[in-house]
Amino acid sequence: MAKRTWEEGRAKERITTRMDEVETVTIKEYVRTTDLTGLANGVAYRVDGVHLYIDILNIGEMLSVTAVEGERSHQRTLRFLNLHYRAVRNILLDVDAIEVDFHNQRLHAVFAKPYGDEKARVMKAVATAQLIRDVLAKTGENGDDPLPAAKTRVGIDSGKALAVNNGRRSSREPLFLGNPANQAAKRAGGSAEGIYMTNNARVAVGWDKVLDVDATAVTVKQVTEAQDQAALMVTVDQVVKKWEEELESSPIGSFVFSRHSPPYQTLAIEDLTPANSRRQESASLYADIDNFTRYVADRIDDDEKSKSVVKALHVLRGELDSVLHEDFAGKKIRFIGDCVHGILVEGTAPTTDDAETAKNAILCAAAMRSSFNLALEELKKAGIDAADLGLQIGLEHGITSVTRLGIKGERVRCCISRSVLQSEAEQRRCAGRQTAIGSTLYDNAPEAFQTLFGSTRRRADFDYAAAMDALEPKEDSKKNSASIGSSLAKAALPTAASAGFAFNATAAQPSRSQRGFS
Repeated sequence: MAKRTWEEGRAKERITTRMDEVETVTIKEYVRTTDLTGLANGVAYRVDGVHLYIDILNIGEMLSVTAVEGERSHQRTLRFLNLHYRAVRNILLDVDAIEVDFHNQRLHAVFAKPYGDEKARVMKAVATAQLIRDVLAKTGENGDDPLPAAKTRVGIDSGKALAVNNGRRSSREPLFLGNPANQAAKRAGGSAEGIYMTNNARVAVGWDKVLDVDATAVTVKQVTEAQDQAALMVTVDQVVKKWEEELESSPIGSFVFSRHSPPYQTLAIEDLTPANSRRQESASLYADIDNFTRYVADRIDDDEKSKSVVKALHVLRGELDSVLHEDFAGKKIRFIGDCVHGILVEGTAPTTDDAETAKNAILCAAAMRSSFNLALEELKKAGIDAADLGLQIGLEHGITSVTRLGIKGERVRCCISRSVLQSEAEQRRCAGRQTAIGSTLYDNAPEAFQTLFGSTRRRADFDYAAAMDALEPKEDSKKNSASIGSSLAKAALPTAASAGFAFNATAAQPSRSQRGFS
């Protein structure tokens, strides 16, 4: 079995390389003629826009139609997401909005037009949100296995964000850093349907502030006002007709699953299609940089401070991806803002080794924290302001499907399962220095890790040193080697840290680099 281990020296070399890649950073103001496609690593644009997040609330219901998470539940869920992705993609093209990301059941889009008119942009976002909700309520499939209408919740905020390169080769996927993206995502994170706006966005259109933005949806009267002012050139019936014609000319096809020979490091996601999807037991991991939104917001109006933001993000997420991909043979699904989603698997093509997968995933999470802490130290030594950033990590284990949705030439990555949803939920229940593991992964984990995480399945400052101390008590340390397949060595570690625009309106394309981050 290949080694799955973390070493401080190797991590420090990578971090130095990442820092060299962004030694010079340029902050520019977005203007009408700006083309943000294919930005260099050292370039960022300050963009004033309206951010819209849409969350499909009943994705969990789709995955839970049967007691056992079988192929049929995954096939129906992926068909459900594929139908809705196609419909939403067409709407964003029609209204001249920017598709930033479509991560499973969650969409992020941005409105930069009309230029210089924030009120008009917010109204356009509200009108578009309602158009999407109305269309998704109509899209579905009849026949022997009908799909339900989508239940949706929308979050909207307006303000300045930094547009940067997403860090992957051969990709047009943009990345926006800052408060409006984060606040819109939070407003979309509730359980009730409707459109929810920040008070900042409400004031921009002349509407009264509300006491609880997460419990007060935009009213029918306000939606009508937005529709009248935005005067979108496309209707629900037109979108549905276009969607039906596209389905007829480019059918989705059946989702056919096979298993990948571990590890996921060798999985070529860019080759996946509905007819060539993967499905097997594996671990899902979310690692989110804590306090990053405030960090960006406090620096976005100052060029020199904004440069630190670009440098810190490039170094931190690059090293997190390297730990996942190079050290522990996992696969990054995507960067979601300042968050990394990845998957890991151990065993053989016919059979996943659940115990080894859980062990490797937990070690990967521990190594990520050690690398994160080391990167913060190196950034500080280089005079780069990284403030008091933290790292929240969530993991869970279960049978997971990986594929790509959309039409040929514009497919987006999709990795979905109950365990994927739960791993994100585990990450969200963490503070900035915590790691949390789901109940299934906990049951498959080594007894030493079960003891360490306890009944709460959550622990602070769980780095690689802590993981090694748990697996290999100090009195046995001289007998250690560096492989998790047999015995494991403890590496020397740093002390744990205390604690749109002119994008093409097309879907993001996956990297063809096996290294993931670049």
